[in-house]
Amino acid sequence: MGNKKIEVTLGVEIGGTTTVFGLVDSSGKCYVEEKIQTRPHESPEFLFDQLFTKFGEIYNQVSDKYDMIGIGIGAPSANYYKGTIENSSNLNWKYVNVVELVKKYWDLPTVITNDANAAALGESKFGNARGMKNFIQITLGTGLGSGIFVDGNIVYGHDGFAGEIGHMTVEKNGRSCGCGRKGCLETYASTSGLVRTVLELLSLYNDDSVLHEIAPNELTSKLIYRAAINGDTIANMAFEATGQKLGEALANVVACFSPEAIILSEGVALAGDLIVRPTKHHMELNLLNLFKSKVDILLSGMPRGDVAILGASALIWHELMLEKDKKKLAMINN
Repeated sequence: MGNKKIEVTLGVEIGGTTTVFGLVDSSGKCYVEEKIQTRPHESPEFLFDQLFTKFGEIYNQVSDKYDMIGIGIGAPSANYYKGTIENSSNLNWKYVNVVELVKKYWDLPTVITNDANAAALGESKFGNARGMKNFIQITLGTGLGSGIFVDGNIVYGHDGFAGEIGHMTVEKNGRSCGCGRKGCLETYASTSGLVRTVLELLSLYNDDSVLHEIAPNELTSKLIYRAAINGDTIANMAFEATGQKLGEALANVVACFSPEAIILSEGVALAGDLIVRPTKHHMELNLLNLFKSKVDILLSGMPRGDVAILGASALIWHELMLEKDKKKLAMINN
């Protein structure tokens, strides 16, 4: 008798530039990890054909070790209820039924949600939110994504698109946002927002800063972080301003959801205390008294390189467990 196969799910994260995928077991161990270029201006059929061709080649070599039981997908503008991606500015796709597309390749339980919700599910199953029933996940990448857990369940709303904290207006007639509106939180609290803040500060102040020496189109959040830890005044001012905007907005979010914790991941969050300290400070300053000192701000507890894959995988593991619980309940009731 051979060794029993390890049950795994396929986690897929579709990004505007890169699509990553991997096999993950129920404990969060990632066994296979690969990536392909998304090519967002190509058709979705092109992407999925590339994805499953490459995955099929890999899986054929390890199928004697692993038993794949489901597929979870995280993507921008994904609708959990309908299994679709709708009007995604990141992908240039108007309406794609992703679950139906996947069935052409694999007849397995498949679920999709937006990338921030997937990150929240990953944090709940594999990260620092284990054991929490009420928390909010904030991803601080090129934009600001958010996943909201209330009473142990992710909040999807009536149409599948709830939780767009990044598109709360925090500055009337403020910075232009990719969504077409102005003053959205993500234009201030994101990697792109941090760069915009630095460029504004550089135009206002003549402080001795290494950032003056960098061409505007070459400025990145990583360069700003390096400058900040070396004591650069402009860089530190930018993190303070970013934390202030984020903290003030989160004070309003706390009033709506009363979470145990807010967990920051990706992008700007990789700066650690440079963003956590001002965010926590300004959130506390603006909290309703009954919430003060009750909400932690934490950094992600998931392995840095595997966050996207673990989040997408956690999505399908979560669904499979819910289905298992429903069957158990039905047996008890019968």
